[in-house]
Amino acid sequence: MEPLRGAALLLLLCAAASAQNECVCENNKRVTDCKLSNGVCQCSSIGSGITVNCNTLTSKCLLMKAEVKSTKSGRREKPKDAFEDTDGLYDPECENNGVFKAKQCNGTTCWCVNTAGVRRTDKHDTDLKCNQLVRTTWIIVKIKHAERETPLNTESLKKFFKETIPNRYKLNGRYVADVTYENPYIFIDLKQNSSDKSAGEVDIADVAYYVEKDVKGDSIFLNNRLNVSIDNEVVQLEKAVAVYYVDEIAPEFSMKSLTPGLIAVIVIVIIAIVAGIVVLVLTRRKKGKYVKAEVKEMNEMHRGLNA
Repeated sequence: MEPLRGAALLLLLCAAASAQNECVCENNKRVTDCKLSNGVCQCSSIGSGITVNCNTLTSKCLLMKAEVKSTKSGRREKPKDAFEDTDGLYDPECENNGVFKAKQCNGTTCWCVNTAGVRRTDKHDTDLKCNQLVRTTWIIVKIKHAERETPLNTESLKKFFKETIPNRYKLNGRYVADVTYENPYIFIDLKQNSSDKSAGEVDIADVAYYVEKDVKGDSIFLNNRLNVSIDNEVVQLEKAVAVYYVDEIAPEFSMKSLTPGLIAVIVIVIIAIVAGIVVLVLTRRKKGKYVKAEVKEMNEMHRGLNA
């Protein structure tokens, strides 16, 4: 009996030790196999198996890959060269450190992306060359709040997001360039040059993705919903959110990437310009003929008077 009791005690001790090493990843619910390592909760990201540090945000590339795996079941002018993500969710290729690979493919179709994983070229075949992962240096998150009788206090709104983004999303406050308000739209400007970003710092692309998911009601945090409270009043946000990206090198889209509606507008404008030029030329020609005829008649009258 003694050997059996010893074995049972050993199993209990092993189970207790294993339980002590288990942890919960509060900053990412799309993980598995979480263990404490030197006081840090580390887990395997679903879909890639890459180990993530739960003390900070997980990269957007790994989050998108995990989401694909688990779901296979304004009025303000945009900056020059700013563009939206029109492709939505896809299964990305990630480097071992979690960043996007510069070239992404879906079967025989490939394209180049920026550090936010957003397509910045037309789609081509597998021969496409993406020489570098172009950095996104400026991200604008456009949020809309629900209809209300009075507008929000601009300074209170700015203060809330200037404090919330560093606290909730672990982003250094110096990268929150501005928060502006155009009732009912809230614009959050995140700027981060590669020369400014230190190793280990959270990337603005990851923050924008977390914010987008928070607003849409699909938070990546385990048990931590975003509550927007301005001047002690809870503000309801609509799920519609737009994110614009500005890269350090302008995107390379051709006319083929334009939507049929936009192409039709361009064609109409060109036709209108050409028609205007034609009318102007014809008008000037008619005016010229009229002037010539008038001069000829005056000369004939002058000769008649002198006869």
